Amino acid sequence: MVRFLRRHSLDKSNSQNHLRQHESGSGTDSDDTEMNEIAGNGGPPLSNGRAPPRSRLARDGPPSDLDIMKEKFAKLLLGEDMSGTGKGVSSALALSNAVTNLAASVFGEHRKLEPMAPDTKERWKKEVGWLLSVTDHIVEFVPTRQTAENGTTMEIMSTAQRRDLQMNIPALRKLDAMLIGYMDNFVDQTEFWYEKGGDNKRDDDKWWMPTVKVPAEGLSEVTRRWLQYQKECVNQVLKAAMAINAQVLVEMEVPEIYIESLPKKGKTSLGDTIYRNITDEEFDPLEFLEAMDLSTEHKVLDLKNRIEASTIIWKRKMQTKDTKSSWGSIVSFEKREQFEERAETILHLLKLQFPGTPQSQLDISKIQYNRDVGYALLESYSRVLESLAYSVMSRIEDVLGADAAATNLTASEAARRQMEMNMPRKLDAKEELEKLSEAPASMTLYDFMGWHFDQDELMRKKEEGTLDEAGEAMLLKKAPSLAPKFSYVDSLAGGMRSPSARH
Repeated sequence: MVRFLRRHSLDKSNSQNHLRQHESGSGTDSDDTEMNEIAGNGGPPLSNGRAPPRSRLARDGPPSDLDIMKEKFAKLLLGEDMSGTGKGVSSALALSNAVTNLAASVFGEHRKLEPMAPDTKERWKKEVGWLLSVTDHIVEFVPTRQTAENGTTMEIMSTAQRRDLQMNIPALRKLDAMLIGYMDNFVDQTEFWYEKGGDNKRDDDKWWMPTVKVPAEGLSEVTRRWLQYQKECVNQVLKAAMAINAQVLVEMEVPEIYIESLPKKGKTSLGDTIYRNITDEEFDPLEFLEAMDLSTEHKVLDLKNRIEASTIIWKRKMQTKDTKSSWGSIVSFEKREQFEERAETILHLLKLQFPGTPQSQLDISKIQYNRDVGYALLESYSRVLESLAYSVMSRIEDVLGADAAATNLTASEAARRQMEMNMPRKLDAKEELEKLSEAPASMTLYDFMGWHFDQDELMRKKEEGTLDEAGEAMLLKKAPSLAPKFSYVDSLAGGMRSPSARH
């Protein structure tokens, strides 16, 4: 009761003092008005004469980069669950979705062969850099030597960035910069253009894309060759991004929920016809794909899902020691290993011939249940670069197709023109991945685009007997390895544990 009376008397004396100051003159009123204007929220000043803190919504101008970054990482910490009830996704999946959504917002409306807008380009570089900065803090212990003050050398464990991130993040950043540079090359071109708005009447399966227009006589020979050159450059970036993405997906663990959804026999997953063709003694992967109906994207994806499921089943059976297990089999180990190699070859061919195919059920399951933040960022970053490269290649093919239509070229004539340009032959996926793993670690842009084809030319000259000493020295030169070789099937051995086993 005494405490209440004392507080009441203090409040009363403060109010009386404030009333005397208010009646003393108009100068105080002007000061109070000025204080309210400085506060920016229209509220009265505090009793001590200080302005109340200004709210975040009352700030003038757009939010700063720091505010945007804080908001993005706050959403990532909540796992995209803004209610705060703890029902959000894992940190790995939240980061993967953030990279995917950022790429969709930046590149989703880029439908023409033209440079990116400067503000859009700056936003992409800045925000993808924020997301990738997480990888700087993903470390592993490595042995290092340390010399004490008395000269004694000892070996200690120190932290360093994880090796796969240290190798692949700079490579993906380089591919990113190369793709943006290729799009910048199409500035101020005048030999092809796009129809505007209502004039766009495209009847093919890409009806939403703008229609390309070329002069009545077609493109000039210089522009045509330059477009082919740009297409091959982008194709090299596409293959490199595909290789990194495939490697990361292989290293991800196969979720138990996916394994439990599989049938017990690979034959059940494949079907009688596909199983018979894969297990045939005389197996040719090219003939196998020619015999399959791959007319639609859905059929290609269905074949990929079946083959990947059968590969997991066969690998699981080979790892099972107990013959009484439901995963046991009477097929020999050597035969099953041979079937897996054939399935691996088919998967590589499918990825090469249909690079724009959606992700398979196995890939989706790995991404959804993955708990490794490093793998999540590598997979999502390489995937969006792969998608962007494929999109740029499609836009270039649209221009070349419009040129062929303007000059009334038949399919055979277009193929003959391609041969006359002495363009490099199309390599299969297995050869491309092997050459990518043997590519030099430090290469100029020109070397990156033409290294494979120079080797093919040197081999041809060697077979013809026209190779000089300098060419022979280049052919025998061993390039440092950019990335360790991997096998799609062999790496599945480490992917049978549940993601929760690592935590």
